[in-house]
Amino acid sequence: MKCETRPMEVTWFPGCSMKTSAIENHESFKIFCEAIGIRLVELPDWNCCGSSSAHSIDRDLAFDLVARNLALAPSGRPILTACPSCTLRFKEAHHHLMENPDARSRFHGKWGVPFDESKQVMHFFELIDGLDISAFAQGKKPLSGLTYAPYYGCMLARPPQLRRQKNFHGLMEKILGTLGARAVTWQGQNRCCGTFLSVARPDAVTEVVNGIVQSGIQSGAECLITACAMCQLNLEIRCNLGRRLPVLHFSEILTLALGRGKDTDRWFKKHLVDPRPLLDAKGLI
Repeated sequence: MKCETRPMEVTWFPGCSMKTSAIENHESFKIFCEAIGIRLVELPDWNCCGSSSAHSIDRDLAFDLVARNLALAPSGRPILTACPSCTLRFKEAHHHLMENPDARSRFHGKWGVPFDESKQVMHFFELIDGLDISAFAQGKKPLSGLTYAPYYGCMLARPPQLRRQKNFHGLMEKILGTLGARAVTWQGQNRCCGTFLSVARPDAVTEVVNGIVQSGIQSGAECLITACAMCQLNLEIRCNLGRRLPVLHFSEILTLALGRGKDTDRWFKKHLVDPRPLLDAKGLI
């Protein structure tokens, strides 16, 4: 699919992680979108989607949290998310509204506007699927020589009610492959990182994370590249192996590949495993 067929302006829902603990993900994401001609218009006064715990404790509250964001979003352009957990919460609420008249009545009564069925929730992968990212690299392969393990985590797996939606596993390998990087075959790419259990049971999460990172090391990967800010955080803070791998956000490596990574020190100083020696060796910084 050609770039000009893509929406040039989207309503951007960054979510809590990308605005706080993963600010490097947010900054690189914005730069990358600008580079490929996508204008992000941040949703004003957005609120947490409830991905941390609300959906497990109070389903009505979790629905209302997403519904408020849907009510605030203007019509006529898609709502873009990059966090897999946020995407799941948004798409579940959107699906519930599409299928359930009582949910639409609750929405109207609570927010004073009817649910707009034309509003589309779009994950970042949907935005770039079919887009020739290598064209923005002017035919070069800036990631040549980089061997990585793609890590999707578990949140992009579709629950039963969303089973007809496209699964984008493999997209990172496809895009980064056109830019010269080589993905390893490994067993950890869809394993859960422990998500928010990292706070309540860090001991359990460390065991899981160590297994994921060790699998990446054994596969010959030089780094992990993640699709999720929460996963990136857990893979760094909960790993206590003697040898660890740099863990990069997908947006970071894309931005660097397009030659748009200025002032990257403010990104990489937030990484607990410094990726700069590897990236410098590959000529990316």
